[in-house]
Amino acid sequence: MSFGEKLKLLRKEKGWSQDELAYNAQIDGRQVSRYENDRVNPSIEVAVKVAKTFDVSLDYLLLENQVRKSLSSTKLAASKLAERLTSVETLSEDDEKSLLHLLDAIDAKNRFKSVLANVR
Repeated sequence: MSFGEKLKLLRKEKGWSQDELAYNAQIDGRQVSRYENDRVNPSIEVAVKVAKTFDVSLDYLLLENQVRKSLSSTKLAASKLAERLTSVETLSEDDEKSLLHLLDAIDAKNRFKSVLANVR
């Protein structure tokens, strides 16, 4: 789905008119129809406002074939990860290397899944 299709879906889920969306997201009401019909792409500032309004992640809004995630859960996961990474300083050199290899493997797996999703 495109940004416009997702925007329209999210707006209809809330039962909002285009004007109500514009008001709630504090964006230009004249642009909402253009966004929804994919005639124009939003600026990053508009995309952030829309993401916050609907509590969805930016990757879901802007990229095709992304799983819908809550913006607040994304922040929570990031803060949990950041909290755990503070203890990395106490790891041995071997454990640190192992952790880096593991993170590289997870990253590679996610990139591979993304490529596969785009092929289908």
